[in-house]
Amino acid sequence: METIEDLGKYTFPALLANSVKKFAMSNACTLVGEKPWTYGKIAEKVEYVAKLLTLLGAEPYSKVVLLGNGCPSWVAAYFAVVNYARIAVPLLPDFSPVEIENICAHCKPDVLIISKAQYKRLEKIADKLPGVIIQLEDFEVLAGGDGINLTQENIMNVQLPCVEVAEDDTASIIYTSGTTGRSKGVELSHKNLVWNAVQGQTCHRINKMDRCLSFLPISHVYEFTVDFTMQLMNGACVYYLGRPPTVSALLPAFKIVQPTIVCAVPLIVEKIYRNKVLPEFEKSKILRALYKIRLFQILLHRFAAGRLRKTFGGHLVFFGIGGAKLDYNVERFLKDGKFPYAIGYGLTETSPLLAASGPAITWPGTIGPILEGVQVKILEPDPETGIGEVIAKGPNIMKGYYLEPELTKAAFTTAQDSCGEGWFRTGDLGEIKKIRGLWRLSLKGRLKTMILGACGENIYPEDIEFVLNQHPLVQESLVVEDDNGLVALLNVDEEKLSEEAHRRLGKIPNVAELASKTVKAAGEAKELFARDLAYRREEILSEIQFFVNTKVNRSSKINRIQVVEEFEKTATQKIKRYIYDLRTKVGKKK
Repeated sequence: METIEDLGKYTFPALLANSVKKFAMSNACTLVGEKPWTYGKIAEKVEYVAKLLTLLGAEPYSKVVLLGNGCPSWVAAYFAVVNYARIAVPLLPDFSPVEIENICAHCKPDVLIISKAQYKRLEKIADKLPGVIIQLEDFEVLAGGDGINLTQENIMNVQLPCVEVAEDDTASIIYTSGTTGRSKGVELSHKNLVWNAVQGQTCHRINKMDRCLSFLPISHVYEFTVDFTMQLMNGACVYYLGRPPTVSALLPAFKIVQPTIVCAVPLIVEKIYRNKVLPEFEKSKILRALYKIRLFQILLHRFAAGRLRKTFGGHLVFFGIGGAKLDYNVERFLKDGKFPYAIGYGLTETSPLLAASGPAITWPGTIGPILEGVQVKILEPDPETGIGEVIAKGPNIMKGYYLEPELTKAAFTTAQDSCGEGWFRTGDLGEIKKIRGLWRLSLKGRLKTMILGACGENIYPEDIEFVLNQHPLVQESLVVEDDNGLVALLNVDEEKLSEEAHRRLGKIPNVAELASKTVKAAGEAKELFARDLAYRREEILSEIQFFVNTKVNRSSKINRIQVVEEFEKTATQKIKRYIYDLRTKVGKKK
């Protein structure tokens, strides 16, 4: 485990220098199935790209956009930028061309380092991009090199700027893809990011024997800190998937890499549980009956989790889950099965970790202890429930929102607040309780999504969504408010819903045949059948409404249900709630 004594200071140049010194001949990173780059090769590539940027006129403190999926050349490009006091602006690959255009207009980057696929996608806004463009895969100059001798020999003869990188210098401006609206540029220093990675080792120690399979966007701070900074700081090898994380791509990768470390978002684990694990417990009457008995449930969970671990390569010691709240039932399955999962919580603005549980101390329904060196409080907790806004202080808290002084000011408490000034307001609701000897943070939802009931009671949509998601036909849900009360937006399993509707319709003796006898026109008979089928579907949806309303309190009952084909999401697979705000008539995905 590397510490500040090893690094000397909390900067990326110090981190890379320490890793090259200790692990020069060790494998650092690769695409799955390809030959790995060693730490020594990373250092060579960093020097080359840094000199190329200097030759192309990128001065210290200039901004460089990185746009592409995780790969060894992304690693080299990032260090080449930040190790010489330039500022990296890593963008999420799923940002739309309009979002990228707006971000470039906001931060005014000097250089764009972009993958082939992304460059082709942005052809229509080519005139809105920076003047200097470099291809990520091979560092070929695509634009801005006119009149410059770009031979490898000439590039290597460039004298790099002699600049001392300070801990408080900005390393990255990360534009968030949030659930509540427009992107903001979160300005994070070298110390914010490197300190958080060093402290993250108090949750789980990483060493040079670890193999990390990376498939989340590397430009997201969760993936960047845990699967990039923490791994490379400790001499581990990172294997990048290099393609979308579909089942057909992941399963062979797990078999090849046999990773010890993986980071995922809740949606991936929840889909595996609902589509693969749970059906196994329900395929016979005997298993269904046994599954209701807690002792047998634990035994079944342990068996299924063992099989799941083998599917993931059989060598997992750390399966990190973050980016959104994990379903309680799924977490209980993982805990019962002694699966080595870990839970973390934080935000882009906090670099990101604020609290976390390593595999040995997880407890379903909670995040876990506050990260060492970070202070977390509950602002103005409710006297009865203890729930209030989570606020934080520490070396990992952002410098601010880039070029947004008013937004930055609003993100922190003031002297008028009961806690005093300078605490970062997360916007998350939570409580801190002592469980099994440890003070653990639990989250209860977002402050902005909390709904005030007709009688002044606090309604937490996430709690209702948790109940809805337990229904076998519901894949995902979102609870919002309209003028008449609470509305449940549901993404349902259409195949199962259709099967159930047909099954119920089949109980009526030959509906189609009966219809054809009473209505001569075949078209009218078909229409009658379709109408009856639609009625059965609505009947099932009403039963889902009844299902949730029998399990929540009076103020949290659903007034109506609305089906959504597919929710629009962020990079960490959280639903973009602001799109579905019915009170402001924005709900375009109806």
